Amino acid sequence: MSGSGVDAVVFDWGGTLTPWHDIDLRRQWVVYAQAYDPAHGVEVADALLAAEDEAWHRSRTEHRSTTFDTIVRAAGLRPCGAAHERALAAYRAFWEPHTWTDGDVVPLLRALHEHGLRVGVLSNTVWPRDEHELVFARDGVLELIDAAVYTSEIPWTKPHPEAFRAAARAVGVGDPARCVFVGDRLFDDIHGAASVGMRTVFVPHSRIPATQRGHSDGEPDAVVERLAEVLDVVDRWR
Repeated sequence: MSGSGVDAVVFDWGGTLTPWHDIDLRRQWVVYAQAYDPAHGVEVADALLAAEDEAWHRSRTEHRSTTFDTIVRAAGLRPCGAAHERALAAYRAFWEPHTWTDGDVVPLLRALHEHGLRVGVLSNTVWPRDEHELVFARDGVLELIDAAVYTSEIPWTKPHPEAFRAAARAVGVGDPARCVFVGDRLFDDIHGAASVGMRTVFVPHSRIPATQRGHSDGEPDAVVERLAEVLDVVDRWR
């Protein structure tokens, strides 16, 4: 932990602002592929899953980002047109139950603003900004976020230091050490944020599969059992 004072709190999204869900990742692509091309749904789903697996492997090992459209193209499909729109609607419906924001988030973000702090989001994601903003708007959260960085829009993924520096710049903080990062992954979130001097808060409820863990675990500055506790932690650091 370095620096003095806090100007902003930056949150991870999945597993942090949204509760962790165990999800059949192949099923998301079966749903997409069957809507895109019912005659070849299963084989296309396998190609989509393989492309996504490769994207996340590259994220963990090289910390390089990928987009949803890139995954679709890698499976030989076109991320446009009527077939894609049908498939995307089915894909969104699959994910909808898994994207609801934790009940603590709205009061927490309001309180952080009342305490003079800026609020940001940094998410490792292949989804475009619009998809995340639809979720945040649905849950009454979008207007409470000052800035968000989605790795689908930048070259890096967490834990690369540049991803965290981008998040600090997005919320208008020149020195990352004046930011707190809140996340549920000890490698991507805690190790990565600490590497640029951010204070870190760990939310320990996600069941991260072994295949998604990195080569080292960060040591958080604080651990909270629920997001509502973040405000007191940050106030102590201020």
